[in-house]
Amino acid sequence: QYSPDSVAGADGQIDPTEVTFPGCSCRSSSCVAPQCPCLHRGHSYSSLGLVLAEQQEQQPFSRPVFECNSLCSCGEGCRNRLVQRGLQLRLQVFRTQRKGWGVRALEPIPRGRFVCEYAGEVLGFAEAQRRSQAQAPHEPNYILAVREHLHDGRVLETFVDPSRVGNVGRFLNHSCEPNLFMVPVRVDSMVPKLALFAAADIAAGEELSYDYSGRFHNLPGASREHKPLEEENSLRKPCYCGSRTCASFLPWDSSLFSTP
Repeated sequence: QYSPDSVAGADGQIDPTEVTFPGCSCRSSSCVAPQCPCLHRGHSYSSLGLVLAEQQEQQPFSRPVFECNSLCSCGEGCRNRLVQRGLQLRLQVFRTQRKGWGVRALEPIPRGRFVCEYAGEVLGFAEAQRRSQAQAPHEPNYILAVREHLHDGRVLETFVDPSRVGNVGRFLNHSCEPNLFMVPVRVDSMVPKLALFAAADIAAGEELSYDYSGRFHNLPGASREHKPLEEENSLRKPCYCGSRTCASFLPWDSSLFSTP
């Protein structure tokens, strides 16, 4: 079932459509920092998308992204409403030679531009683990675990499964040298939208990809991927990204497959 936005999972634990953030009282057509409380919380957008300043990549933590929401007084044309508008680009799902389905751009995409969301069912940990362990080794695994490391040591986890309900993001392939990177963007609540932005200028016809492990555009060690045990190698899938730094296998995170 195609859905442009994430939905509550079958376990009913998390409803991504629930509005829990207060709205801003800005009366301007487009909010500006630092007056707008939404922008005051974190990162802001440029005219194209996410600002990719090189100095920010050297900071130990990136700033969070909060968009204006349905309770805000600003208009629908506010610059701080980007990911919530959904897909605005022409993309194509196509059959690749070795990687199954893939997605390519049908128009040039400039660096920093929002491309699409990775949407699906938002699950709690128990249901995400149950579904992962119920999969046969040959079945594709679409469940994405995103972990946000806070400055105080806490880790926020979000599990999205587009296996049954999802959007075009489910067809994006992994690359060890990708042209997209993922940013959790919050609009109405603490449940983030998993937004994919262009990490470089992308040409029309180029396949779109991101790093499933979270290593790309993140600090070393931010990923929970580890060197797998020998018996785990049978569960891993080969990587066909073809990049110079290819790790030979797709990223592996055993947390959803391990039992207490």
